[in-house]
Amino acid sequence: MALRDPLQFHESPAAIAWWCAAGGRTLVWLTPPSRRRMLLSLAALGVGTVTMLQTLAKHTGLPLSTAAWQPVLVVLAQFLLLWLVYRAAMSYARLPGPVRRHPQWALHGTYWLMLVVLWASTPEAGLWRAVVFGLALLYPVVIWRCAYMVLAGQHGRMKGTGITDHLFYLWPAYGGSNTPYGKGLAYLSQNEARTTEELARSQLAGIKLLLLAVVWRLVLTLFEGTVYGSGNGLTRAIGGLTVGVPELSVLLAQPGPTSPVQGWMSVYCQLFEDVLRLAVKGHLIVGMLRLWGFNVFRNTYKPLLAESVVEFWNRFFYYFKELLSTFFFMPTFTGVGKRLKRWPRLRLLVAVFAAAFVGNVYYHVIKDAAAMAQGQFLQVLQAHQSRMFYCLLLALGIFISMLREQNRRGQAVAAGTAPRWLRIFGVWTFFSLISIWNTDGGAPFLRRVDFFLGLFCLA
Repeated sequence: MALRDPLQFHESPAAIAWWCAAGGRTLVWLTPPSRRRMLLSLAALGVGTVTMLQTLAKHTGLPLSTAAWQPVLVVLAQFLLLWLVYRAAMSYARLPGPVRRHPQWALHGTYWLMLVVLWASTPEAGLWRAVVFGLALLYPVVIWRCAYMVLAGQHGRMKGTGITDHLFYLWPAYGGSNTPYGKGLAYLSQNEARTTEELARSQLAGIKLLLLAVVWRLVLTLFEGTVYGSGNGLTRAIGGLTVGVPELSVLLAQPGPTSPVQGWMSVYCQLFEDVLRLAVKGHLIVGMLRLWGFNVFRNTYKPLLAESVVEFWNRFFYYFKELLSTFFFMPTFTGVGKRLKRWPRLRLLVAVFAAAFVGNVYYHVIKDAAAMAQGQFLQVLQAHQSRMFYCLLLALGIFISMLREQNRRGQAVAAGTAPRWLRIFGVWTFFSLISIWNTDGGAPFLRRVDFFLGLFCLA
């Protein structure tokens, strides 16, 4: 292993050989992909059941009762729904014509049908409504994973697979969110270890990511303590040095004017904190995936070194970007966009807005599952007003960045360290500013506008 590049130990033949020897029979036993998928599926049954019961327990007193058997019935119904989606994907060629032509519409239509039923009925309707309510709470967690499974059926990639080849990523024991880390089986299987040597390389790569997650967690703790002045055990150990920059959510919650200097420091610090938090979470999840032999791409990969808006977007939250690209950008670009072939820029604009604006907003709206199930649709839209504006700015930024990349194609960018860092700083500034409308804290839209204008001494 080359000492000049120790972080690449997972690519060293000597390290891989040592890991194979250290793993011995256990590593050999884990080598068959079907065996690892079976273990992960069994774990998914356990973790999924516990997670679903915990989610349902938060909402007892609504249509759900405190009776223990009722949440269990909802969990069984959720697993049955997943199995039905799996069977539909397996039998894709025999599905009705409208469903085959628009499978994603049909999948999401199932969820909206649940909502319509809930909105049109009363809480006293009986047990069936309680089950539908529970499904409406749980379904948004897995709907995008189901979407990848349906997409595999649409492309004829379900042949020869069983339920255990899909259950492990439908409700993953390795963690995640509503965004499917590792996407679906098609992408996972492309990066799946099939030999002992490949499994050893993947596991070493996973260990590397887990170690990086620990490092970035320490950096995040140090950053929060020294920059925001909150203080913690780590900062006290180094003397309690703090800068005292106010957090962005705190500044947005204040009704009065904000010092431009404090404001600019806060928005840039918010960007660094967001990147660190997402890197820690993503490294943990992808690291676990790699330990199980799925040597997939990182979720966050050096976004702060990106020299364009679209490059940052690709590097910051890779699997969310892939979700929006797969289910919104590409269908729009190749579908509706066909009618705009004579206007390539307009075609690109429509596809980018379908993903970064429409898809982004839709993802977060249905993520607010409890409010949606209770019929608070207009309230949910109102609550996401600032996020909608953020998505609008994000879509505009990505579109302009993509146009600039196209216009610059074949031309060399300005060389030298200074121009490169100016481009990087410009990307930081863009994402720092639009995060004003994407930061939690409950600040109203107009307060965020006032804060933004205050950065330029205009408010």
